[in-house]
Amino acid sequence: MENWHTVVSAVTFLSVIILIMTEWVHLTIAALLGALLLVFTNVMTLEEAVGYIGNSHGTLGLFFGVMVLIRAFEPTKIFEYLATQIVLLAQGKGNRLLLGIVGITTPICAVLPNATTVMLLAPLIPPMAQEVGVNFVPLLILLVFVANSAGLLTLVGDPATFIVGDAINISFIDYLWRLSLGGAIAVATVVAILPILFRKIWNTQLENLEQLPHPQINHPRVLMLGGLIMAFVLIFFVVGEYLPVPISPAGVALLGAALALLLSHQSKIDSVNNILRDIDWSTLIFFMSIFVLIGGLEKTGIINSLSKILAIILGKNIFFGSLSLLFFVGMLSSVVPNIPLVVGMVPLLKQYVVNVGLAPTEVLAPDFHGQFPPEVLPMFYAMMFGATLGGNGTLVGASSNIVAAGISEQHGRRISFKTFLHYGIPVMLLQLLTSGCYVLVRFLL
Repeated sequence: MENWHTVVSAVTFLSVIILIMTEWVHLTIAALLGALLLVFTNVMTLEEAVGYIGNSHGTLGLFFGVMVLIRAFEPTKIFEYLATQIVLLAQGKGNRLLLGIVGITTPICAVLPNATTVMLLAPLIPPMAQEVGVNFVPLLILLVFVANSAGLLTLVGDPATFIVGDAINISFIDYLWRLSLGGAIAVATVVAILPILFRKIWNTQLENLEQLPHPQINHPRVLMLGGLIMAFVLIFFVVGEYLPVPISPAGVALLGAALALLLSHQSKIDSVNNILRDIDWSTLIFFMSIFVLIGGLEKTGIINSLSKILAIILGKNIFFGSLSLLFFVGMLSSVVPNIPLVVGMVPLLKQYVVNVGLAPTEVLAPDFHGQFPPEVLPMFYAMMFGATLGGNGTLVGASSNIVAAGISEQHGRRISFKTFLHYGIPVMLLQLLTSGCYVLVRFLL
C-alpha cells in the first residue's frame, strides 16, 4: 500500500505540473484536483492536508494581508495617478518611458509581492501605450521582468523569496543586509539591456502626450490615513521580529489589512464585502493546494529519496552545490512555475543538508525557529536567486507573467509563448550569470 501511495503522490504532482506548463487546465483547478486526489486515494487524511496548509500559514497570511491592503485603497486611484505621472515625466521619449516603468515598479515590488504589483500596474499600461502610439506588449513584458527582479530586494517582494526565507528563518533585516544587493544587481541587469532588447521603443519619440488621461486622486484624506497604515506596515516588516513580543511579516500584513478594512468601511469609500470579493482567491487556493501536494511527496518519502540522490551528486561541496543549484533551479524555473518548484525544493534541500551531516535533524521540524548553520545558507540563497530570476525565462515561469498575459489578452493582444521567450531568455541568462557572480563573491569566496 505504501508503494501505491508513493506512485500516486509522484504521478499526481507531475501531472499537475504538466497541466500547469501546458495550460490545458487553469493552474488553480489542476492543483486543487491534485490535492483532493491525494485525500480521496487515502495518501493522506483531510486533517493531514489541512495540517500541511497550516505549516505554511506565514506565506498565506502575508499574501492575503497584502491583497486586502492594496484592494482597500484602489478607490483612491493612487496607483493610476502615479503611473500617469511617470509617463508624463518621460516627456515623449521612449527611453525615459522604459526607465520610468523600472522606476515606479522597483520600489513598489520591494515592499509588495510582485504578482500583486503587476495586478495593480499592468492594467494601466495598455491604454497609456495606445495613447502615445507604442506597442504595449513589450512594456508589459518589461514590467514583469522588473517586478520579478525587484522582488529580490526584500524578504516580502516575491513569493518564492518569502517561502525560502521563511523556511530558513531569516529576518527582514538580515535579508536586507545579506541579499538585497543581489536584487539590485538583478534590476540593474534589466536596465543595462534595455537599449538592446527594447531598441525600437528606446529610440522612439512619443507624440500626443497632451491626450493622455489625467486621473485625479480620490478621497485624499482617506489616502493620507492609508499612507500612515502603509508606513506602519513597512516599519513593522523591519522591526516586528525584534520586539519583546515578535510579530512576523504575516502578522503585520494581516493587521494592516484589518486596519485598511476598518478605514474603508468607516469612510464609506468601499464596502468590506466588495473588498473581500475582489481578493485573488484563485492564487491563495493554488498555494494551499500546492502545499498539500508537496506534503504528499514528504509523507510518502519521495523527497527523502531525492535528497539522498542529491547527497550522492553534491556530497558536502557547498561551493559546487550552491552554483549548481542556482543554474539548475533557474533553468527549471523557466518551465516549471517557480512557486511550486520552490515549495518542492525547500524540504528536499533541508533533507539533503541533514543527510550529509551539515545540519541537525531539528531543522526538519515544521515548528523549528532556530538558526541554520551558516555554511549551508549559500545553497538556500542560490536556490532563491535561481527560482526567482529563472521565472523571467518563459511565460509560465512566474505567477506575475501569467497575470500580465491575461491583462494583455483583455486589451486585445495575446502574449505568445514565443514572444515572451524572445525577451525572456536573454534576460534570464544574464541575470543568472550576474547573480551567480554575486553569490560566489558574497558567500563562497
